[in-house]
Amino acid sequence: MSYGSIFPKWRDAAGQNWSAYTDHDFVRGLKDGSLPRAAFLHYLVQDYVFLIHFSRAWALAVTKAETVEEMRLCAGTVNALINEEIALHVKTCAEAGISEDQLFAAEERPENLAYTRYVLDAGHSGDFLDLMAALAPCVMGYGEIGARLIKDHAEPYAEWIKTYGSEDYQGVCHEVGALLDGAVARRLGEDPEASPRWAHLSARFDMATKLEVSFWQMGLNP
Repeated sequence: MSYGSIFPKWRDAAGQNWSAYTDHDFVRGLKDGSLPRAAFLHYLVQDYVFLIHFSRAWALAVTKAETVEEMRLCAGTVNALINEEIALHVKTCAEAGISEDQLFAAEERPENLAYTRYVLDAGHSGDFLDLMAALAPCVMGYGEIGARLIKDHAEPYAEWIKTYGSEDYQGVCHEVGALLDGAVARRLGEDPEASPRWAHLSARFDMATKLEVSFWQMGLNP
């Protein structure tokens, strides 16, 4: 998936780390249904905690934005995370006897803490682009995974797959891709790769991708 012009360049710069993330054993288990249910529920609980911090990071992006349009899209993403994506986790876990209070009180695994605090630190210590580079792998990676798996998957994790392969979520990925393109052009000009900041932003994206790999690995080890 392209999702604009900046994201593919960062994805290519991440090299094998990107495929390690989007084609992880956890993802393969979702596709063919072989992922143990206990591992999936463990992942969902941790991902609920992750999404709480991820929502805070997107809210921080509103304060880092330079235009109303940037603010509008970031605020819309916060709304989608809190009122839609998190709702799927709550519903699935409730069916397994795990309440939302239990989800909110769950102890963060170190891999989760490392990832979420890395993203938040990128926003607090850097600017809008630093934050976007750290946020993008999660949004776009799940989009790529959803778009691929929705074409061919077993039934056990169909609801999860359909969430990220849906037109709604794919639309979010294209909107974020356009946000990245505009934000980079506005701050770095029409030849961003010539900017001294380019390598730093690519490295941020790559680190967040590595942390996604660790998150999947954590999911396999409840």
